[in-house]
Order: sequence, then structure tokens, then C-alpha cells
Amino acid sequence: METLFAKQDRLLLLTSTEIIRTLMHRINWDAQLVAIRGPRGVGKTTLMLQYMKLHYEVYSREVLYCTLDSVYFSNHTLLELADVFVKNGGKHLFLDEVHKYPTWSKEIKEVYDMYPDLKVVFSASSLLNILNADADLSRRCIPYEMQGLSFREFLLFYKQMSFPVCTLEEVLTSPEKICSEVNKVCRPLPLFKEYLQYGYYPFYLKNQIDYYTSIEQVVNFIVETELPQLCGIDVGNVRKIKALLGILATSVPFEVDISKLSTTIGIHRNTVIEYLNSLEKAKLLHLLYADLLSVKKMQKPDKIFLDNPNLLYALASHPVKIGTARETFVVNQLSCDNEVEYGKKTGDFRVNGRYILEVGGEGKTYDQIADVPDSYILADGIETPYRCKLPIWIVGFLYLRGNCRKYSFF
Repeated sequence: METLFAKQDRLLLLTSTEIIRTLMHRINWDAQLVAIRGPRGVGKTTLMLQYMKLHYEVYSREVLYCTLDSVYFSNHTLLELADVFVKNGGKHLFLDEVHKYPTWSKEIKEVYDMYPDLKVVFSASSLLNILNADADLSRRCIPYEMQGLSFREFLLFYKQMSFPVCTLEEVLTSPEKICSEVNKVCRPLPLFKEYLQYGYYPFYLKNQIDYYTSIEQVVNFIVETELPQLCGIDVGNVRKIKALLGILATSVPFEVDISKLSTTIGIHRNTVIEYLNSLEKAKLLHLLYADLLSVKKMQKPDKIFLDNPNLLYALASHPVKIGTARETFVVNQLSCDNEVEYGKKTGDFRVNGRYILEVGGEGKTYDQIADVPDSYILADGIETPYRCKLPIWIVGFLYLRGNCRKYSFF
């Protein structure tokens, strides 16, 4: 175990606590079992190490961080680790990459039952299905979802500008106050343009030159490794899934023709829908439906977006259309804490079954949403609101990225 502590000590020395994600303050760290899920590159490991550094003394042996793909576990089990750790005064165990350990759910359940005073936090891929794992942890585990930086967090991380989180109602009913505070500190339009291209993944600060290459590596790992391992996807179809992503990146927001997609990539229609759902769980796509209440298991989505605009710029083989980037941004920023539906004829999006949002440039008119109650335009190129026309970047002050409502597959 000392080898694990030695690795932990080195990692903690290298971990900065200068800027902390908002999710840090939403997690109930005192719970006996906490799960933090999210795609690669969004900062799950950093979040856990920051908590340890902030709450435990240097070289403390009451807390232990380890990754379950460590060589240590080639001849030790997780149960053995927990037993020795507790017997030596251990109180808080942080487990990273649990999906890489074959019997993770059974052993974590046993640790939970055998050591009620031991707090366990584990992180894993967005694709990990806790409820349907070998051991049902649903009654024991508090789950949290972690994603990339919101526009507000981008301003904090990259520009050292701090602004409070807003609710959707505050954004829609009091936009003047929010915009006034932002405009006192910065000119938001060039910063918003920068965010669309580079602001979603925290690792941009460490690797600006190869940022898009790093995103492609994340995508490749998800498609080549996680989808086959965690979703049972045929390895022989990996290249076809990449082709599917390439088509969507070039075409999004993609108005769905499943039959055409099926023919283009050479995969059966139902398999295409299955793959689209898996790619959404992996946080590579976002699927929108015109009516969430009537969505069935194998129903095709009405519109497909990449998960975030940085993915769009990284994967598209042609210059990205700004209209596509804007809509991708809006869906991404709204979808965690709100229900977003495809608006079809009335606006681009319907949010929480009530609000109608139309997305466009500075010259966007009210024609499509005239006389529609609770309707708003999210316009690029403006710094202040006018009537029901709001700056598009204002929705970037919404999400907290914790305890998301959307856990249909969790």
C-alpha cells in the first residue's frame, strides 16, 4: 500500500487548488458512497485530488487515492485494499477509473456493507451503468454528473473573472442585471467566440497547441475502448461509428434521416439508433426529441447535435457554420438542469415544456415567435438585452453541473 501512498503524495504536490469547479461545493462528501461520472478530460481526477488537498493534512494516511487500473491490482483486490486501509486508520477512499476493474460493483458494495465508517468516492466513465451493474448500488450511492466548463466557468478558469450562477428564470426575467454586471468587467462577445472554439475542456490551459488533437484522442478512446467494453458494441463497427460522427460533425444540427444514415455507414437502422443513444451517454452527442413524453426506446431523435461546440470544431472536416456552433452551445448549456426539446415549427427549442427559444445572429427577428407566450430570442453579437431579445452568451451562466435531472440510463 505504501506504493499507492507514494503516488498519491506526488499527485497532490502537483495539484493546484487555485481554481475550484462549482461541483466541488455541491457534492455531499460526507456520504458513505459517492459516484462522480463524466467523460474523459473534464477534470474528475483533479476534483477528487483537490478535495483531498483542501481537507487533509499533507502526507495524511487517513485518505487514499488510487486508480483501479494500477499495477497494484494485478495481485491485490479492492477488498484487500479497503481492509488494510481501514485497519491502519483509513477514513476516506478515492477510487478512480473503476470501470477498468472487472468486479468493481460487487466489491464496492461489499466494502460499503463491511465498513460503514469508511467513506468511498469513485469516478468513472459517463457510460457506466450503476443501476444495472452486477451489484445494484442505487440505494447506497449518491451519483453526480461532471461535464466540461460552462461559459461562466471558462471566464473564471481562463480569464480570472468571477460571476455568480444564475437560474433560468433569472436569465429570462432579469437579463439586464446580469448583463450589466458582466459588461462592467469585460467585453463578452470576443470571449464568447473564444469559448465556442476552446473553452469547454479544462485541459486547454495545459496544452493549447494540441488542444483539438487531445479532443480527438478523447473521442478515439471512448469509441475504440469504452463503447465496446461498457456498451457491448461490436469492435468491428468502430470505424463505422467514427464515420457516423464525421457525418454528424459536418452536418449538425442534423435533421434525422435514419434510413439514409443506415445506408451511408452500412449498419442496420435499429443499430444506428442504438449507437446514437450510446454516443449520447458517452457525451459525444446530444439527441433532441419534439415530445419527450412520447419518446420510446427505439424512436429516432428529431435532431442531433454534437455534445459541445469544441467537439464541433475538433471533428468537423469543413469550416464550422456559426449558426451550428450557436445552437450546439445553447443545447449544451441548458440541457443539464433543464428539459430541452426540439421546437419544430415554433422556435428552435422548447425548455421545461414552457419557454420557447429562437437562436440566431444580431439581426434575428421575432417573426417565428410573434405572439407566442414565454418566447425569447437568443442573439449573438449583442451585449445587452432588448425586450425579449437576449444575448446568447447569457445562458452560459446557468448550469452547476452536479446532480443532473437526466438519469434515464444511470
